[in-house]
Amino acid sequence: MEKLKLNYKRTLIIGFAFFGILMLWQIYNTYCPVILTELLVRKMGNAEHNEVQWIVGIIMAVDNILALFMLPIFGALSDKTRSKYGKRMPYIFIGTILSAIALPLIPLAFAYDSLWGVIVTMLLVLVFMNAYRNPAVSLMPDITPKPLRAKANGVINLVGYIGAILAGGIALFITTSKYFRAELDDGSINPNYQNWLIYLPFVITSVLMLISLVVLVLKINENDLEKKMAIEMLEGEKEAEVIEEIKEDTSKIGKGNFKNLILMIVAIFLWFAAFNAVETFWSNYCTYYISFTSYSMATNVLAIASMIAFIPAGMLATKIGRKYTVIIGLGLCILPIASCFIMSPLIIQDAGLVSNHTYLAFIYYILFAIAGIGWAFINCCSYPMVVELANKNNIGKYTGAYYASSMLAQSLTPIALGALMRSPSFQYGVMFIYSTILFVVALIVFFFVKENRQKKITYKKGLEAFDQD
Repeated sequence: MEKLKLNYKRTLIIGFAFFGILMLWQIYNTYCPVILTELLVRKMGNAEHNEVQWIVGIIMAVDNILALFMLPIFGALSDKTRSKYGKRMPYIFIGTILSAIALPLIPLAFAYDSLWGVIVTMLLVLVFMNAYRNPAVSLMPDITPKPLRAKANGVINLVGYIGAILAGGIALFITTSKYFRAELDDGSINPNYQNWLIYLPFVITSVLMLISLVVLVLKINENDLEKKMAIEMLEGEKEAEVIEEIKEDTSKIGKGNFKNLILMIVAIFLWFAAFNAVETFWSNYCTYYISFTSYSMATNVLAIASMIAFIPAGMLATKIGRKYTVIIGLGLCILPIASCFIMSPLIIQDAGLVSNHTYLAFIYYILFAIAGIGWAFINCCSYPMVVELANKNNIGKYTGAYYASSMLAQSLTPIALGALMRSPSFQYGVMFIYSTILFVVALIVFFFVKENRQKKITYKKGLEAFDQD
């Protein structure tokens, strides 16, 4: 039997589906909270920005609650789908096209000053994206042997984060404070408000999503690849790092594997809740709380650091195991988030401190870079650990469990944190406390996950690993 090897070229192409998803998600999370805030402030008689964050949180959470149900459903549906185009590709094709059409409707509704229009178009985008997100992610483990999935997931995330970085680059040019705020800090009307440039981030994202879809459709024949990879997939099952053997003819799972699954699902919920706290409210925190205009640069730094770290994360997982790679990642997230909390009181004493002292902005970039590396370590290994427990007939189902946990976290966090921010005693700074505590609890839970590293894994190393068929 020839040693298992990862086809990097093919894996990169599969990553184009994730490229579009992360680019859309970055634009969505960067602009939608500020768009909602501006509309709500005016609809509520010029309320304070922090007073409407609980409503912003609820609106953002409603979309995520929808995803909570859709992701497992479409994962299970795609498991059972059989077509001449494959079982995942039909969902990816239709979902990407509809998402790309719906995305630019968000700024269009904003330009017409329609709060309900924005909410409805946001909902449409989430419906279409979540219809294909699970199948898009499941495509990789469908045709990648289990021992190689951490490396493959690193490649997939690398491509995805290129999309996120592109979106962040657009956000640097089209800043929310310049084009989306109706009033400036001095109370005067913003002359740039509702400028045509607000459409660019959404339109560019839609176009790039469609281009990535074309590349994926032209280069990936799902049914042919499934036949071609059959023998390697069987060999990968023999080398799976699981407590009990995974059987192809049943959906039942052993007690040890089930315990691992539950622990991982709980930990995944906790660390996504922790990360989403900062992801959702960071732009508002900087815009309305500390007057930090370079917040999109900080998220770019995080995305770039993650992108660089994904491939090394896969290699590290090969050396020390996926479990301990995740644990290191959690530690790397806890340190900078806790540091941001410590910095917050210093900034509050002088709202202009960040803009007047670039060294503090530099500190933010360093902290976000460390968090980005940690987040890459976590995401590179956690999803492969979950689908390690699946057989070839229910990968979508286990992918659904993974995303149900993460989306539940992202549904509850905006509501809970938005409510905390409403209190004058907490306001925006509480997000770092919230995030730090949840990351620490996730670390404790994940320590109890067991990983079987006793089996000898036969795959190519070094330059051999890049050998292509």
